[in-house]
Amino acid sequence: MMAALRSPDIKIFTIFLLPSLAFVGVIFIYPVLRVLLISVTDPQPGFANYALLVDNPALRRVFITTIRIAALTTLVSVLLGYLLAWRMHVARAAELRIIVFCLMFPLWTSVLVRAFAWVALLQNNGIVNSALLALGVVDRPLPMSRNELGVLIGMVHVMVPYATLPIYAAMKGIDPRLMQAARSLGATSWPAFWRVFLPLTLPGVGAGMILVFITSIGFYVTPIILGGGKVVMIAEYISVQITETLRWGLGSMLATVLLAIVLLFVFAFRRLTVLRQGAA
Repeated sequence: MMAALRSPDIKIFTIFLLPSLAFVGVIFIYPVLRVLLISVTDPQPGFANYALLVDNPALRRVFITTIRIAALTTLVSVLLGYLLAWRMHVARAAELRIIVFCLMFPLWTSVLVRAFAWVALLQNNGIVNSALLALGVVDRPLPMSRNELGVLIGMVHVMVPYATLPIYAAMKGIDPRLMQAARSLGATSWPAFWRVFLPLTLPGVGAGMILVFITSIGFYVTPIILGGGKVVMIAEYISVQITETLRWGLGSMLATVLLAIVLLFVFAFRRLTVLRQGAA
């Protein structure tokens, strides 16, 4: 009888699901397949475009730069995000509202505006260097723009909210009685945090890491402005190949490899999460 009741529901669900699947197929899956096809057919059939990853030093350098900056951005953003999430976790309601507003405000500002704001702050005659010179901390301007440091600062500024919110959500889901139980059993604050609280927040940390890393490897505007042409990441390189040199095959290959890196990272994180849950 239960099967008879469920059968119409399944049919109705399928009817409503098919248009969504068709929409996703047309809007997302078909373009991705086209990119994959172009990467092995332009300028001629074969895997010559993929061989450039091994044969072309400039291309390897772009990939290494992209992965390095994305990894550093992820590390710094997660560390800052964890500290900020902890402060949000222990804050009172009024203080929490202020922190959330300050955290979300960068997300309401244009990426272009944020990047140019950092240029004004970090350039040789910018606010930061002018202040350091006036205070006598340095005797000449520090190189904080038109290099990887400037790009890293700008990207971390954008990514900290994305790292903070998953970690804060994980912290809010922890029963406070667990920490009280740890202290009642003789654990001081640091061992209680290290052995009880931190492991319970790792799913949020992992979610923040994957969100930040996936977004960071595709950054376009911030590296162009803060890098000043000296720091080239993969998104800018793809844009040049598609719009200027018209090497569609090479650009499609780079986009395909970028997608593969993202999928591999997601799969590895998912696999690690499943193994941890199985061990628990």
